[in-house]
This record gives sequence, structure tokens and C-alpha cells, in this order.
Amino acid sequence: MREFSEKRLLALTGIIILVLVVGSLWLENWRVTLGIILGGVLSLLNIYWLRLSLKNLLNAAAGSEQPRFSSTLYILRYLFIAIIVTFAAMLGLVSVAATLIGLLSFAFAILLEAIIQLITIIFIREES
Repeated sequence: MREFSEKRLLALTGIIILVLVVGSLWLENWRVTLGIILGGVLSLLNIYWLRLSLKNLLNAAAGSEQPRFSSTLYILRYLFIAIIVTFAAMLGLVSVAATLIGLLSFAFAILLEAIIQLITIIFIREES
């Protein structure tokens, strides 16, 4: 079985965002394209924040100190994303639906990775 790779997951996220942007440039208006770009950037930013939070939590746990997980920062992260999306939508710059699709690009990458892993497992078992 192929080893899971965070870099591959980030690459799949980038590829999905790129495919969505190119497709929207060809098929949709500029608000949809900007929405996908905004959602994709916010998705990547959210991945970065999640990685930092997890790293801090694991470092604190490894140091045998009580890990401090601040749910306030977690809520503020999503509030920040909601404010940015709302502001851009109120200005008429983006399509909210397209922005949500861009925000889901990481989830799409996880699903694609799961499909890749499943296909790999099936073909390895058939060859054995």
C-alpha cells in the first residue's frame, strides 16, 4: 500500500483548486472564478492553521505538560473565514456557492486520496 503523504494531499488540493479555477474560467463568470480562488486560498490557510494547532498540541503533550487547546482560537479561525466570505459576497465580488466549493477543495483531496488508496489496494491484491 502506498504510504500516506501530507505533501501529496496538499498537492492534490492544489491540483483540485487549479482544475476548478480553469474550469470556471472557461464555463462561468468571473465571480465564480474569484469565489473558487478565495475559497481555495482560505482552505489552504485553514490547513496551515490546523497544522500549527496540532503541532503545538502534540509538542505540549510530548513535554508532559498539560496540553492547552484553546477552543476560542478554533472558533476565531472559522469566524475569520466567515467574515472574509461574507464581506466579499456583500461587495458582489464572489459567488458564495463557488467560495464554498473552493473551501471544500481539501475535502475533495481527501476523497481523491481515499480513492487512490482503494484502487492501489485492489490492484495490489489482484497481482498477488
